[in-house]
Amino acid sequence: MPHEDFSDAALVILGHGSTKNEQSSAPVHQHAAELRGRGIFAEVREAFWKQDPQIKTVLADIAAPRVFIVPLFISEGYFSSDVIPKALGFLHGQTTVQSRLSTLTYCYPVGTHERMTSVLLARAKEVVTQFPFPRAPKSHETTLFIAGHGTEQNENSRKAIDHQVNVIRATKEYADVHAVFLEEEPRVEKCYELARTKNLVVVPFFISEGMHTQEDIPVLLGEPKRIVEQRLASHQPAWRNPTERHEKLLWYAKAVGTEPLIADVILERAREAAMRS
Repeated sequence: MPHEDFSDAALVILGHGSTKNEQSSAPVHQHAAELRGRGIFAEVREAFWKQDPQIKTVLADIAAPRVFIVPLFISEGYFSSDVIPKALGFLHGQTTVQSRLSTLTYCYPVGTHERMTSVLLARAKEVVTQFPFPRAPKSHETTLFIAGHGTEQNENSRKAIDHQVNVIRATKEYADVHAVFLEEEPRVEKCYELARTKNLVVVPFFISEGMHTQEDIPVLLGEPKRIVEQRLASHQPAWRNPTERHEKLLWYAKAVGTEPLIADVILERAREAAMRS
């Protein structure tokens, strides 16, 4: 893809944010710092929907003639594709609107980008390489699980995950690939019966290392809640890699949103939007 000149543009990385979980904002700050350091944009700003600095406040403070807003969200769901765009003035499917000083462009969320396949595979490879026992298992000896939130209230919530499962399964790199969810079937705890291999790798398709990835999923995978809470309280990983459960070895990776490759996905989203506008 040709390199767009962004020297007159501001990039706003938009996260959901949380007033209850300080880790929720970490990926936004991580990738903003990386892209700020590359010097591609006139400025790179962090913004959030549920915490400060809030998106409307950040946009009001930007004077650049072009502003690209990239949602650091997994799916084209209720917030990223409906609530937030409407609140910012993007009506009836608009992707570009004119504010007082700038042309605002709302980009597609990072989680639906085709390069997320590389992000998922990088996370899966990283965890078994970092924690070999007694050796790092070969991918063809391993079942890969992509764990998402899921919700029966929005059919788009799981589409990005199901798509990645189909793409990775078609490569035949792993013995098999499955999606599992917190709030939809198949549930996270079903991974042991779904896997036909001894080795399992679970990659959480979440942006941040928050309550779902650090508490809910480890408990559903079989780790006692009190042990998880004790480890987190002492700043240890909630899951020890690998852990044996049901005569299988399970490696649990970090959330995809903290993978360094995400910075490149954010940049690609801005480039795509620039070409459309």
